[in-house]
Amino acid sequence: MDALIEINPNIMMGKPVLRGTRITVELVLERLGAGESIDEILDAYPHLNREAILAAIRFGADVLKNEVFLPVSSAA
Repeated sequence: MDALIEINPNIMMGKPVLRGTRITVELVLERLGAGESIDEILDAYPHLNREAILAAIRFGADVLKNEVFLPVSSAA
């Protein structure tokens, strides 16, 4: 796991967070997915840095890389 990501059951119920914060990887990815830029996120959270945002993106990609997706056909 990236050194900038922390998983601790005592912080945000164990969700992955940017180390030293209560900002979840999920929040960062949601904001990026909603169209915000890295610079906009950094403006909203000035105590973060670009490396932390990139670590969140890497973490999300790594999680998906290890997932198995099974196709489900819908009943017609």
